[in-house]
Amino acid sequence: MVGVRVTGLSSAKRLYQTILYQSSRTIASNVLIQQPVSRIKTNLDSEMVGISGIENLDLSWDSLLTSIHSSSPHKAQLVLEWGLQKLQKENEKNHDIYLELIHLCGKIQNTQTAMRVFTLMENQGLKPTSIILNALISAHLSSGNVITALSIFQLMQNSEDYKQPTSHTYNLFISGFANMGNSKAMVAWYEAKMASGFSADLDTYEAIILGCIKLKRFEDADRFYRDMLVAEFKPNTSILHNMLVGLCEQKDLVKIRGFMQSILDHKWEINMCMADKLVGFYCELELVKELEWVLEKIRNTNLDFDVVSQFHNGLIRVYAKLDRLDDLEYCIGRMLKEGVSFRSHKDVEMVVCCYFRGDAYDRLEVFLEFIKDSHKLARSTSELLVAGYRRGGLYEKVNFLIKDLDNVC
Repeated sequence: MVGVRVTGLSSAKRLYQTILYQSSRTIASNVLIQQPVSRIKTNLDSEMVGISGIENLDLSWDSLLTSIHSSSPHKAQLVLEWGLQKLQKENEKNHDIYLELIHLCGKIQNTQTAMRVFTLMENQGLKPTSIILNALISAHLSSGNVITALSIFQLMQNSEDYKQPTSHTYNLFISGFANMGNSKAMVAWYEAKMASGFSADLDTYEAIILGCIKLKRFEDADRFYRDMLVAEFKPNTSILHNMLVGLCEQKDLVKIRGFMQSILDHKWEINMCMADKLVGFYCELELVKELEWVLEKIRNTNLDFDVVSQFHNGLIRVYAKLDRLDDLEYCIGRMLKEGVSFRSHKDVEMVVCCYFRGDAYDRLEVFLEFIKDSHKLARSTSELLVAGYRRGGLYEKVNFLIKDLDNVC
């Protein structure tokens, strides 16, 4: 919601905007989730007493309400009702407040309260806008209530003023049917958008590409992706991730390499979700050559450090799994030389197991010495070392580790 000044606002608006931005650590964790249902509204009132500004409030209401809903849907309903009652009491006239509350209802799929908010808004003399009606459509589609969503759309179509369907209206239906797995309706709404004189925007492509991938219509996804590039849209990370998911499901190594090369050539972002997907895919199939290729390409780039680290650690996991000890040690040395450390104690333990399987105890000692400044051994790793040394008859090392075990987290 667009930020507004607190000075001069009605008490309801101050209360409502404060709850929108209030830290979930204070309310959700310490009050709402822990309190009985009978005290939810009372505690909301008491939490707001004395708060006059929003400058120190750092978390959105979305995450707070979602957190409450996951533990108690009834409490989330009461929180929404509390906000609704405040608006009604103060005769609120700000469209944005109603819009935000309808949006929140949609987040937890509470269409009944969303309609109550809309009705209150009309009763207060406020005329609905396309933005408000789009929020209602979104709430109903997220709940699978297609009939009501279509009824609202028809209302917009029959309107001759500011309630006409917008480009975003069509995007909502494309996305909604994509999430429902209805490919026929998804494509029909895409075509309807074009027929209505709107052009596809980035949100359109994101929604329909996601739908095609979910429905395993990979050729259609490729077609829409190419159309997007021809229209000179820069794909966001969601689109890139979904395309990568589709390519991995097809196990088309040539296309995957070409896709990654294109991303690197354009200097588009590779986020952790994309890295996790690709590394997981390559590790599952033990494709060390592909991992080496990507790692070579992304070294000395401006990619996020954690992304580069994910590829280093993924390659190490595969070499450890394959018992390719020489390659494993080379990769570890290269990784540490570049300032990257192990991401997880589980990766370290895979390396340790590789040494034990090869009875390479001396080389294991060198490895442990090599990483001691960059990685603190977990308790489970120390216990693994104890078990491995004991099987190898190295009781002196066993005794030393057992004495030191109490100091290991």
